[in-house]
Amino acid sequence: MNSFKKKRSVEVVVISDVHLGTYGCHAKELFSYLKSINPSIVILNGDIIDIWQFSKRYWPKSHMKVLKYIMGWISEGKEVHYITGNHDEMFRKFVDFNMGTFSIKNKVVLELDGKNAWFFHGDVFDISIKHAKWLAKLGAIGYDFLILINRAVNNISHFFGKEKVSLSKKIKNSVKSAIKFINNFEETVTTIAIDNQFDYVVCGHIHQPIIKEVVNNKGSVMYLNSGDWVENLTALEYNNKQWSIYKYEDFHYLKEEMAGELAVVDSIDQTAKELFGQLMADFNFKF
Repeated sequence: MNSFKKKRSVEVVVISDVHLGTYGCHAKELFSYLKSINPSIVILNGDIIDIWQFSKRYWPKSHMKVLKYIMGWISEGKEVHYITGNHDEMFRKFVDFNMGTFSIKNKVVLELDGKNAWFFHGDVFDISIKHAKWLAKLGAIGYDFLILINRAVNNISHFFGKEKVSLSKKIKNSVKSAIKFINNFEETVTTIAIDNQFDYVVCGHIHQPIIKEVVNNKGSVMYLNSGDWVENLTALEYNNKQWSIYKYEDFHYLKEEMAGELAVVDSIDQTAKELFGQLMADFNFKF
């Protein structure tokens, strides 16, 4: 069982598709995970804040705690890269912004133990985003509603001692067009990665956590997807030249009073506060 007093050292952590500001976001679980690790490099690989569905009427404290904890990492001088996604595409007007060890990018390339890793969200290869954004936004609302229904179903299942189910996964795995989209996405990004001689290509967007080697007639690449914090509750971790998928499980974490943590969360450097204050200014949002 993990203890929050002794944090796990992680060389690189990749987190994507958190969708802060939506009902489906598991911010409390993510907050517990963030407190349990001590990363050297943090890759926020898109859709961290869901601006498509953002509403000042729904912004729980748990969502703010996640942002403040990340700001704490920035103020400590950790290397944090915020890669823009489609749901937080408004931040693309800040691309190439740098403040100390914090940056906002559309893509990031890192050298990890002599190998090149290419990080980007992945929405650039989504045709629905490019040509029918209104349809994609409508689908996002429907997805969030499905997650709410799924949560209610699982609460009832838990009451009767049944296992949890994922309605969205069942739909994705049974609809041929969804399977084809995922396969096409993976084929496209890995082909481009091989053509550019990357060793790793790391994406988010499709909410499908995976690590697998892809080979074609030009070479090979390790394809990785960090999943999400809506239904899978996963992240990618890099340590000792190895990638692994982290999967959140409740029993890994001790129940504890949050009051003792608030002092740590609230002791955020003023410059970090000003940065996120600037990014959220369009929403008249105050930290």
